Amino acid sequence: MSQTYYLTTPLKEEDVTKLNSGDIVYLSGIIYSARDAAHKRLVDLIEEGKDLPFDLEGSVIYFVGPTPPKPGEPIGSAGPTTSYRMDTYSPTLLKHGSRGMIGKGKRNSDVINACMEHKGVYFGATGGAGALLGKRIISAEIIAYPELGPEAVRKLEVKDFPVTVINDTKGNDLYQIGRSQYEIK
Repeated sequence: MSQTYYLTTPLKEEDVTKLNSGDIVYLSGIIYSARDAAHKRLVDLIEEGKDLPFDLEGSVIYFVGPTPPKPGEPIGSAGPTTSYRMDTYSPTLLKHGSRGMIGKGKRNSDVINACMEHKGVYFGATGGAGALLGKRIISAEIIAYPELGPEAVRKLEVKDFPVTVINDTKGNDLYQIGRSQYEIK
């Protein structure tokens, strides 16, 4: 049976180890946006021993390329992008302190294993609901790679941003759990 949690970033190990696949979480605090090109740059910086544009410790990274904001709003539509494109990079970011990722779609076994080893979770956000998700972002600031346009790294302040735990720290996968409930045996 799933539970509902209200968590504030940066996330601590005890925040994520209590979560189980299927739990609903409302995140508040700061999260960071990054997609494929930004992930490659972040991992390159780690491999070169250089500083990152934000502190990874306890961080949550949202795989999103938001649309421009309407006048008076901090951000436009902000729906999740397909997560497997970040599978190559996510284990490194988890190893260096990140505690969460938000996207849509399945992750590979390397990411699931990294979630178990480094105590991180993969959250799913509802695809096709970008306009509604954008309403939960109360401020947005580009902090790195503005030349990447919508894929620049943004510091996003969120209030009760709704996500579902897909992969927890115990190796569970909500997509597998859901599928097994309807398989003919």
